[in-house]
Amino acid sequence: MTESGSSRSGSARSGSSRAVRAATAVPAGFVVVLFAWPLIALVRRALTDDHGAGASELLARTHGWHLLGVTLAQAAASAVLSVVVAAPLVWLLSTVHLRGGALLRILVTVPFVLPTVVVGVAFRALLTGPLDFLGIRGGWPAILLAHIFLNVAVVVRVVTAAWRQIDPRTVEAARTLGATPLRAFIDVVVPRILPATAAAATLVFLFCSTSFGVIVILGDGTARTLETEIYQQAIGYFRIPEAVALSVLQIIVVACALLLARVVAGRSTISGPPVLGREHRRRPRGAVRVVVLVVLAWAVVWLLLPLIALAVRSVRPDGRAWSAAGYRALADDTYGPSVLDALRYSLTSALAAMVLAVVIGLLVALGVTRGGGLPGRVTAVLAVLPLGVSAVTLGFGYLLVIGTLPTAVVQSPLVIPAVQALLAVPVVAGVMIPALNQVPGRLRDAARTLGAGPWWVLISVDLRLTARSLGAAAGFSFVMAIGEFGATSFLARADTTTLPVLIGSLMSRPGAVNLATAMAASVLLVVVSAAVIAAIEVIGEGRSGRADTDADD
Repeated sequence: MTESGSSRSGSARSGSSRAVRAATAVPAGFVVVLFAWPLIALVRRALTDDHGAGASELLARTHGWHLLGVTLAQAAASAVLSVVVAAPLVWLLSTVHLRGGALLRILVTVPFVLPTVVVGVAFRALLTGPLDFLGIRGGWPAILLAHIFLNVAVVVRVVTAAWRQIDPRTVEAARTLGATPLRAFIDVVVPRILPATAAAATLVFLFCSTSFGVIVILGDGTARTLETEIYQQAIGYFRIPEAVALSVLQIIVVACALLLARVVAGRSTISGPPVLGREHRRRPRGAVRVVVLVVLAWAVVWLLLPLIALAVRSVRPDGRAWSAAGYRALADDTYGPSVLDALRYSLTSALAAMVLAVVIGLLVALGVTRGGGLPGRVTAVLAVLPLGVSAVTLGFGYLLVIGTLPTAVVQSPLVIPAVQALLAVPVVAGVMIPALNQVPGRLRDAARTLGAGPWWVLISVDLRLTARSLGAAAGFSFVMAIGEFGATSFLARADTTTLPVLIGSLMSRPGAVNLATAMAASVLLVVVSAAVIAAIEVIGEGRSGRADTDADD
């Protein structure tokens, strides 16, 4: 490269860094408005309330410390049980070359992206139908089962990725030195996947500590956590100070869980392509084939049976007679928006939220990977903060903020998509940061040397090489948006009712037809979510296949 070319490249790189630092103001402002503002409104409302009660008294009134213990206990139990249930699936996807493995990965992932209210409905159908003999209609056993169903994907995805980083030659070396298969697994594999397992369990704990929809549907009014009590105090009794005290307690707990997850995940950071490629995974033969069949049956019981029960119950709501009344009622708008109206709005809202989340999340990722400096790192931290506050707490804050805004703003069609996007931005940034880090810097330098401006470098190099990751991030943000329930339930109006909110409303109404309609609507959401996850998996398979081919070359 000539001296003048190097000068132009350095100047362009400097200009690009300045542009990135300036662009980080957009996601920072987005997070401040949609995250910090409602939380500040909550705290101000509590401080200006004239009750004069201290935090300890407010927590005592609401049995806050007892609820904290219950919340932590059920989240810890859910995390441990999710690891146990996921273990056979991790082994299968990590070590066996399975025909139709993509289908299994879809089956594993779909529950995680389903709306929690739909999962609650599915387990209600399962436990009052095929598993009625167990005598579990609701309560904590049902909630724990639903939490396992929801979070198996977290453990499988995180631990499988770590297991596939293990060089198979280290296991073979242990076997050569006389170790049995079990001894080689304990000495070689376990130490390398243990940090990833701990990280996955911590994430499951975090998700379950803010669980809302599942507990509302399956709790039978007796199971209570910090999350459900915040909703009850804020909406049921409109006791603002009590709700804020519980919210602050939950924020502290979840912030500690986030910090723990960050520390543990830092010890299990995975970089580079998988070492354990297809050629190193055994084909199911002999005794291995029998074990594979057993694990597949295990997957069907835990992951497919609830969805099958949901589909059957949607056409057999009373458990006896077959009927399509639930599906016929999808267009019924006698008592408000129909299910099809809610589905149309949910799709439109989720698409808008997806666009917002991709733009904001991409700017966050660029700030971290493309010279955003301190502003970029600060913005990245701000973008992750919404994971540390429950959707119910945010929704409560939005209620207080909306009362101070002009009608035109309150009725804006972007309000709900913006809230949904806020919760999806961390996912987009989490997918795009490692993808952008893998783009060779020499390609960007070459483009700058040839005269390309910052935006053209971004489009022609960064986005072109990370298009598959960007597509996967967009898909995940879409399914997260279409299934969001906690915050949206505070903001929905008659003309902005999303499908998860309508399903929750239908479940609270008496009558077999309402139950059947809720089941049918839940099946619709399952189909939409499964279709998006299948598309993401196809994208991932294409990327994986290309990586395997490159490795072979």
